[in-house]
Amino acid sequence: MTETHATITSGAPVFPPGRYGRRREPARRRPALVALLAVALAAVLGVATFTMYGKYGDPDYDAQVITYTDITDSQVVVDFRVTVPAGGSATCALRARSHDGAELAREEVTVTAPAGESQVTARHRLTTSARPFIGEVVRCRPAG
Repeated sequence: MTETHATITSGAPVFPPGRYGRRREPARRRPALVALLAVALAAVLGVATFTMYGKYGDPDYDAQVITYTDITDSQVVVDFRVTVPAGGSATCALRARSHDGAELAREEVTVTAPAGESQVTARHRLTTSARPFIGEVVRCRPAG
């Protein structure tokens, strides 16, 4: 029979030696490793953001619809302004939609800025398959 000591006051249970296997020590915390991993993750996300912005987020080609007029059962005229690099060209996708959001027409139009100018104002007539509700510029990108 083994003795248990009644004088142990640590509050931790006392197990007989060899009966329950080896007790593990509490794991050490490694704040430097966690900080290093956080910095590495931030760097990877930064590179991905920069790459995606360079590929898809080109602020040099920006379009604004000035107005859409002459709405009939078969057309809409869209007036729009495009910002391009000085003297550059852009290909813009225009579309007309019905009141319920259905696309009635879509065309690509190429506009070119005069030498030294960075804005182009253009007008284009979209021929539609039904009466449109709105004419809009979907996107503009470098021509070519």
